[in-house]
Amino acid sequence: MSFRSIWGQVKRERQRFGRFGFQLFAFATWIPVVAMFNHYVGELAWINGPSMYPFLNAEKDQTTRKDVVVNYKLNAQYDLRRGMIVTFWNPYDPELVTVKRIVGLEGDIIKTRNPYPYPTVRVPRGHVWVEGDGGERLSRDSNDYGPISTNLIIGKVTHVLWPLHRFGRVRWWEYAGNIRN
Repeated sequence: MSFRSIWGQVKRERQRFGRFGFQLFAFATWIPVVAMFNHYVGELAWINGPSMYPFLNAEKDQTTRKDVVVNYKLNAQYDLRRGMIVTFWNPYDPELVTVKRIVGLEGDIIKTRNPYPYPTVRVPRGHVWVEGDGGERLSRDSNDYGPISTNLIIGKVTHVLWPLHRFGRVRWWEYAGNIRN
């Protein structure tokens, strides 16, 4: 093998690595962009458990698949309305993200369920009352831990992506009139 053929092979390897290195660099530069988008703007969320049944995880008894939703995070703590489904840091376990429906806004008087110690509560300023659609047996919600601070809210569920037969926008305003106060 001559010096020229070896040098040609080294040159080809360097060019191939150069292309790979550039592609790797180009890919790596998008990682912070995607991470910032997920942290501040929105992300996909997989819904676990029966607490939002029947609206989310409606097929909980027929399949192990989870519903996939869009969790919109930009300005999530503002313009909150009754009926909206929100994600928030669980007051009992701050590393756990929980999903519930807003039942009461600040100043509202709520008729509570067990195990809340009082029959009614006035939602304090800067707080909301959240409950799961599944009822008291299937949901740990404000009836367990009381009103939650709006500062704990990290996102609003805006769209259902999976299962496909329920694909579309979350029409929370249709539930706002059915909420018991």
